[in-house]
Amino acid sequence: MFLPEGLTAARILIIDDNEFNVQLLEAVVTEAGYSSVLSITDSRKAEDIYRAYQPDLVLLDISMPNLDGHQVMEQFKKIEKSPYLPVLVLTALQDDETRLKALANGAQDFLTKPFNRLETLTRIKNILTVRLLHRQVKKQNEELEIKVKERTKELQETRLEIIRRLGRAAEYKDNETGFHIIRMSKSCARLGELAGLSEAEVELVLNTSPMHDIGKIAIPDIILLKPGALDRKEWERMKQHPLTGYSLLEGHDSELMLSAREIALTHHEKWDGKGYPQNLKGSEIPFNGRLAGIADVFDALTSKRPYKDPYPVSKVVEIFKSEREKHFDPELTDLFLQNIDDFVTIKDTFPEVEAEVENGYFQLSDRDKNEKKE
Repeated sequence: MFLPEGLTAARILIIDDNEFNVQLLEAVVTEAGYSSVLSITDSRKAEDIYRAYQPDLVLLDISMPNLDGHQVMEQFKKIEKSPYLPVLVLTALQDDETRLKALANGAQDFLTKPFNRLETLTRIKNILTVRLLHRQVKKQNEELEIKVKERTKELQETRLEIIRRLGRAAEYKDNETGFHIIRMSKSCARLGELAGLSEAEVELVLNTSPMHDIGKIAIPDIILLKPGALDRKEWERMKQHPLTGYSLLEGHDSELMLSAREIALTHHEKWDGKGYPQNLKGSEIPFNGRLAGIADVFDALTSKRPYKDPYPVSKVVEIFKSEREKHFDPELTDLFLQNIDDFVTIKDTFPEVEAEVENGYFQLSDRDKNEKKE
């Protein structure tokens, strides 16, 4: 019998408690050109042999002591990762119940004892041909899945790069180094990690918080870059940047964009409801917005501004203590202060260049909100 390329090296496992049947089948398949044949007569060894040998085809007797063929197939199904079980059942039984049970357990075909040589080789060849095709399709699917994952990763990285660059564009007008958004996003991620966010959630915050001030793109330079205090009208215009940022990020409901516009809209809300633009209070403020609010304020306080030198960490700690349950989520504030060294390390890792410090004012309290920019 002619064997297609690839079939001669197929691994064949024979399991039959009758030594004569085993020898007969070995002779039939080896004479036909199959070069890898293994046989056992103790069905209790079948599971371990199947794992180690990984056969392309099993010639399996049904009626055996200790474990019958049905029980052996149950073991194989737990091992085999695909639903295809490469089993050719050997049986002298002719009843429908035996055949149906074997099929239900995953058998592909039957050989009736006593064996006919030509029938035996034909059924073996047919099952191995299907097995070979099954493996080829499986390999192609695995390769396709890898390509899809690579393409998906490439698209994801492209989206992230666009987000980073948009955030950088918003920051460039008043901070050419762009280190503010680096420090702020890393602080967001660290605080989220401390608060128990999953690795994926932390990654999402890290990659979307740089968009928090994207709405500043629409703020006129005469306001954004004003070296002195803002008047009331200018301050009201400045307070529009979260709504503008939200609007700029609308229109696409990917997880990245949803998170980015949520942060852009809510990072200036306050725990006591006196923030903007929606006057949200307490847990009404989305969690990522609360993270961003703390990280943004911390970086503003510890950075050099036209109207002030960087605050020492000790003063920042006192400010956060005083703003607990006012400006900031109390539980997040506690986590932040308990791990203040982590955030100082982030700040020190990405210092500003003296000539390129951010030109902007941070709003500390309601009483001076018309006097200082954020």
